[in-house]
Amino acid sequence: CHYPLRGCPGTRDSWISSAMASQEKRTKMVLPAVVVNLAAFLLLVAAVVSPLAAASRPSTTGGGSSDECVYTVYIRTGSIWKGGTDSIISLALAGPNGAGVNITNIEEWGGLMEPGHDYFERGDLDIFSGRGPCLPDPPCWMEIYSDGTGSGHGWYCNYVEVTLTGPHVPCAQQLFTVEQWLAMDRDPYTLQATRDNCGVQGIHKPG
Repeated sequence: CHYPLRGCPGTRDSWISSAMASQEKRTKMVLPAVVVNLAAFLLLVAAVVSPLAAASRPSTTGGGSSDECVYTVYIRTGSIWKGGTDSIISLALAGPNGAGVNITNIEEWGGLMEPGHDYFERGDLDIFSGRGPCLPDPPCWMEIYSDGTGSGHGWYCNYVEVTLTGPHVPCAQQLFTVEQWLAMDRDPYTLQATRDNCGVQGIHKPG
């Protein structure tokens, strides 16, 4: 073809069709890459945030041979849709001077529910109890955190209530209202919740 006639190879119409096809192909290639990059970014955020939060938790872990105090923990899972989780949940507690206890995998540490019970399910109140170090002051700071594993990692926690007693130690009780998602796909997009009641009680916060 020597003239710009419709349908002739090399004419404007055929060039436009070729350009559109090329653009569509590039779009199909880019979209999966964007999805993969977004997923990688979320995993990176979780990997960065978790170590930073862990650095502020008490280093002492309950369950040692020198533990003399008994901790009883009540955790209420919200009744909100998909509020339950299969992730591993852990708990850190501290007093106003920063001394505290870090309970990794609270279900394994001291789950008291009947055998075969599925912990942290929607609307449930789960009870845990175990031994840990006696603190010089009652715990007033709390961080509850999830490892984000399992099917449907998101979890909505209503509250955490802790009682502590031991030899020559007055019984102490503290309620931490949480009312928050621990999830990477729901606001506030984090796997931990920290509550500080030390200031409310007129004393200094840990650390």
